[in-house]
Amino acid sequence: MLTAEENALLTQTGPGAPMGNVFRSYWTPTLLSRELPEPDCAPVRVKLMGEDFLAFRDSNGRVGVVEPRCPHRGANLFFGRNEECGLRCVYHGWKFDVEGNCIDMPSAKPHQDFKHKVRAKAYRAAEKAGIVWVYMGAAKKPPALPGFEILDVPEDEINLTFIMRECNYLQALEGEIDTSHFGFLHAGHVDPDNVDEDAPLRQTITDRAPEYHVSDAPWGTQYAGYRASGADQTYWRFANFLFPFWTQAPNGEFGSHMHARAWVPLDDTHTMFVFIWWKKAVAANSQPQPTFKDGTPIGGTGRLDELLPNSTDWLGRFRMPANAGNDWHIDREAQRNNTNYTGIEGVHLQDQAITESMGGIVDHDLEHLAPSDLMITRTRRRMLIALRALRDTGELPPGAEDPSIYRGARSGYMLTDGLDHKAWQNVYDTEFAAAAHP
Repeated sequence: MLTAEENALLTQTGPGAPMGNVFRSYWTPTLLSRELPEPDCAPVRVKLMGEDFLAFRDSNGRVGVVEPRCPHRGANLFFGRNEECGLRCVYHGWKFDVEGNCIDMPSAKPHQDFKHKVRAKAYRAAEKAGIVWVYMGAAKKPPALPGFEILDVPEDEINLTFIMRECNYLQALEGEIDTSHFGFLHAGHVDPDNVDEDAPLRQTITDRAPEYHVSDAPWGTQYAGYRASGADQTYWRFANFLFPFWTQAPNGEFGSHMHARAWVPLDDTHTMFVFIWWKKAVAANSQPQPTFKDGTPIGGTGRLDELLPNSTDWLGRFRMPANAGNDWHIDREAQRNNTNYTGIEGVHLQDQAITESMGGIVDHDLEHLAPSDLMITRTRRRMLIALRALRDTGELPPGAEDPSIYRGARSGYMLTDGLDHKAWQNVYDTEFAAAAHP
């Protein structure tokens, strides 16, 4: 259980907040590159950790992320003209480049021009894997991008999904590092006899109360959920939390399951889910869906690409049509007749609905944590230690200086011979060494 003070420390991410400072020590995945489809296209409103910005692509294809307020008189640069390598305010024509420099001040005579003294607040941007990354930290030389395996594969082998979630990043993230909920939220209605004997899902519904090993890792925290699996075998589900807001879920075969998921705070009650995964391991535009013997998806037919059209609002990007306002399209009849445990279609939407139903920021003071929450408590402690170290001594959090530590992280499920679960770290190391690497 978190105290009120600890809850505030972990959930507040705005400017000056201790956790906000932790997040600002890293590059943040912010937009899809295709949201800025061509040079001099219209700017896009972006909210990030409680701050409002405009993203634009200049005439040379470079991306800028600048404050929307024109430093002259405060006019909104969203209505500006993106032209000739800068965003020009339509009020008096002042123009700003991708670094925030004022490069033209046409409303002043040449002898009165002082553009060299004027700057709009701007953050550094970079593009990789079809994503625009933003660095909001104070370091003169920003760190390298995170060293995830998935970022090493060719861009044409990467799939991307962005989906906004209306809740604090922490409760969304914690849903990802909780493996025991799968046997209930997603598969509580499933009879093991209706699933192929060799299907990995069968283990999670035969034994819905796994046991755990949890530990700190160089990149954050790691768990090994394990179950005995007959014939002297053990079924494992390995997963990770990676600083500052990344997760790797165990919903694929360990040997090829290259992916990374970010839970990016837009503000303290809205989060952008960013999913980066390898096409060769997962079918395009979908999550790996466990199925019944007849091929029907266990969690229903909901898809990650069923989104509302983006609007130009600050929070108008990548929204699902099912939301709190329509009870996430719950089907009570399906719930009642047990064709769907929740009555909500799709594994992702089930996760989204349950974490959003907790409210914008859940009151952790009311929790009663259980053994199945070991990974959550360990991760909270790790995050609190890191933010206090940065706040009190200036010590940078894990991965901020050396992003290569992420290359040792992999998640997924596996079946191994023997029941010696105490050797779980050896199991991980052996399987990681044998796994496919780009």
